[in-house]
Amino acid sequence: MIWDVFYTESATKDLQGIYDYIAYDLLEPETAEDQANRILDAADSLEHMPMRHRLCDYEPWRTMGLRVIPVNNYLIFYLPDESLSSVAIIRIMYNRRDIEKNLGSQ
Repeated sequence: MIWDVFYTESATKDLQGIYDYIAYDLLEPETAEDQANRILDAADSLEHMPMRHRLCDYEPWRTMGLRVIPVNNYLIFYLPDESLSSVAIIRIMYNRRDIEKNLGSQ
């Protein structure tokens, strides 16, 4: 079965922020594009077997079924919905941020 993967507005902004920081603050546009593509590829892989990744460590998100994929120094947080065969990419964050705090600030 192929699942439908979509990005929330927060996740889209997160990805743009990651790209902008690497490309414009660090002045590494090629690295920014490569990192963005790695994140997008990992998210796209959720079309198949999205339940294979671990549940989030924090409540109430764990109980809600929020899952996480590590991609280099970033984390993709997503919610699979079995009834709709869809995956919502909720947030994409640097792994050293205060994850618990930032998950609540969608």
